[in-house]
Amino acid sequence: MIRRRDFIALLGGAAAAWPFVARAQNSGKPPTIGFLGVDPQMWSAWTGAFVDRLNALGWIDGRTVNLLFRWAQGRPELHTQYATEFVRLNVNVIVTSGAAVPALMQVTSSIPIVFAVANDPVGAGMVRSLSRPGANATGMSAQTLDLASKRFELLRETVPNLRRLAIMADANFRQAVLEIGTVEELARKFGIEVFPLRIGRAEDIAPAFETMKVEKTDGLYVVINELLNANRILIVTSAQVAKQPTIFGTRDWVLSGGLMSYGPDLRALLAEGAGGIEDLKAQAAVLSNEMTARADEIQDRWSKLTTNIKTNLQS
Repeated sequence: MIRRRDFIALLGGAAAAWPFVARAQNSGKPPTIGFLGVDPQMWSAWTGAFVDRLNALGWIDGRTVNLLFRWAQGRPELHTQYATEFVRLNVNVIVTSGAAVPALMQVTSSIPIVFAVANDPVGAGMVRSLSRPGANATGMSAQTLDLASKRFELLRETVPNLRRLAIMADANFRQAVLEIGTVEELARKFGIEVFPLRIGRAEDIAPAFETMKVEKTDGLYVVINELLNANRILIVTSAQVAKQPTIFGTRDWVLSGGLMSYGPDLRALLAEGAGGIEDLKAQAAVLSNEMTARADEIQDRWSKLTTNIKTNLQS
């Protein structure tokens, strides 16, 4: 789960150095926010929450701020392309997910980057430390391995006869290695055999489900990231056809027909990302009471269990 002190430190440590609208005010133009997401349809609820929060803070697209949306469609190589475009357009701040931050930081060291959530911002090189980010990226840190333990526990409780567990993950996703290791360690304690299914591209998904059929797995644990998010419908549908009880990391997978999820409310986090942009206007001294209260609210809604009754009845 998110740690309150991490949230305050990441936003507060950068705020003093990043007056958000300074360049825009000097030029007499509204500030520009570059928003880099995965897919416009998939992220519609999240971007809606982000825009609503901006509006509540007085930032109205086309009037007091300009929003530029770009979509990577699960293709990491596009992160660099869009980062280059944002630099060329001289945006004032970039909002994105944690997965895109390393590529963005390679292109710009001066434009502030706000990420809604990152699994391990220190290990990924996004920030030097949680208390002193030290670079141009800031956002919220998730304790992903704690969430992995809870997901495994929930899936095991849902599938009492779980003996053979498949784990689907992007082979190029650094955090997946750690998460798979955590689940494997937990599985061994209960005598559960684990079958990692490493996906490198969308074409690997169908063969992965064939492997599950051959291995006669009892359940599926999906480590979500941009590649798998971009193929969410395919994965959910395939899991239904294979009658594999599956747990995912965020609620949107359940809304697409998945059985269950446990993880962050990304709509709330992107709304907080908008609040983080607002905080970049201020000096660090204004953060204390407001940021502490907001961190408490985020922690309360951070990890949520969502289940799909219809999918459960059909399985």
